[in-house]
Amino acid sequence: MIPQKPKISRLGERAVLLQWDFAINPENLNWLLSVKDVLLQNAIESKVEVINTYNSLLITYISGIDSVYGDLERLQAVDFSSIPASDLQRKTYQLPVCYDAEFGLDLEELSTTNKLNIPDIIELHTRPIYTVYFIGFLPGFLYLGGMDERLRISRKKTPRQSVAKGAVGIAENQTGIYPNSSPAGWQIIGNCPVELFNSQLEIPCPFQAGDRIQFYAVSKAEHQEVQEQMKSGSFQLKTEKR
Repeated sequence: MIPQKPKISRLGERAVLLQWDFAINPENLNWLLSVKDVLLQNAIESKVEVINTYNSLLITYISGIDSVYGDLERLQAVDFSSIPASDLQRKTYQLPVCYDAEFGLDLEELSTTNKLNIPDIIELHTRPIYTVYFIGFLPGFLYLGGMDERLRISRKKTPRQSVAKGAVGIAENQTGIYPNSSPAGWQIIGNCPVELFNSQLEIPCPFQAGDRIQFYAVSKAEHQEVQEQMKSGSFQLKTEKR
């Protein structure tokens, strides 16, 4: 049962935060995204950006501080219990990952810590269909839920100053892909050669919250081939609607 009444609070002069206390799962995410759509259509009069996390919505106002005060009253009056979870049309994408030792910087540590051999790690990581819960902390960074608990591992005690673009990592019960070279505290197990964010495109990131991701293992040669296809613009994401 989803606790439908959120905690509503202002964040500075141009933002409102709605927070719920519910379990992190695809069903609750689906409801949260439905609430997001309802608020955009009916409860907010100004031009805003609405971003979701696991259990919250951040409403950021583009202009007009006066709108925040009026919308706070409207948000407090919303009957959240009446909002049904919609049947959202989302896509399932298949993304290649190379788990070669060159890219899997922490495969050995994960293998030792979790008492799994590396082929089993790869099999466990590529088996699930993950849910995109939200996108952050870098543009195009996908927070993916649904990972096998046997792969769960803590973040690194000392983060790396930089990992390569496309690094695939694990932190606690999450997995994700670094869309660009970045400092990183996650355990790195492979590399995805697909471009996740390109500011030059009309749609910079093809993924959205609620979409699903499944990884498939590729060799170093296949990884290089996908990189070349990305540069030439000939690579096609494997996708299907669900």
